[in-house]
Amino acid sequence: MQKIQTQGVHHITLIGADRQTSIGFWEGVMGMPFIFEQPNLDVPTESHLYFDPGDGRLITVFTDERRSVDPSRNPEGIGNLHHIAFTVSRSVYTQIARRLDARGISHTGNVDRGFMDSIYFRDPLGQLIECACYKFEPPVGATHADVLREAHLLRVARGDHHIADEHLADAIELLVVRNQPSLSDDRAAQDPYTAKPPVWD
Repeated sequence: MQKIQTQGVHHITLIGADRQTSIGFWEGVMGMPFIFEQPNLDVPTESHLYFDPGDGRLITVFTDERRSVDPSRNPEGIGNLHHIAFTVSRSVYTQIARRLDARGISHTGNVDRGFMDSIYFRDPLGQLIECACYKFEPPVGATHADVLREAHLLRVARGDHHIADEHLADAIELLVVRNQPSLSDDRAAQDPYTAKPPVWD
């Protein structure tokens, strides 16, 4: 018995209403270029719209002009999709609440998740959307997942409730020591200020 090894999310497909509502939200609100469209190959009466969320992957939507927009929140039952999270830069993140307010779109405001900041709102069809901004950048040769795994191990070992800045900082240091060589024999923290105090001109 062997695993089916994944290498990333290929695409996520949502059920849409009319075509223009999907284009208006995914490109007109979220800034995702509308890259191509073709018939839904399983349901020829529907259209299949493709959007680039910013990393070359795909968000796709099945649309049908006979379907009406229903903004009711999506059900949160077992097996249902709870929300979709998209990465944004810090500079974009700081503008999201203001830009949603300008459109009259209700949102949560900033939610501190310990290792990231998040803001939540709903699309026109009731799907919960999250824009997330990591509080850290991984060191060269590592991924966000590598840092989070190490931060988790540190958090658990220390008996802390959730990942916080100190766990992230220590995880990044650990990964640098482990993965990036140095000519030094001793890479432990040192205090070069004890021998001679600094002189200020």
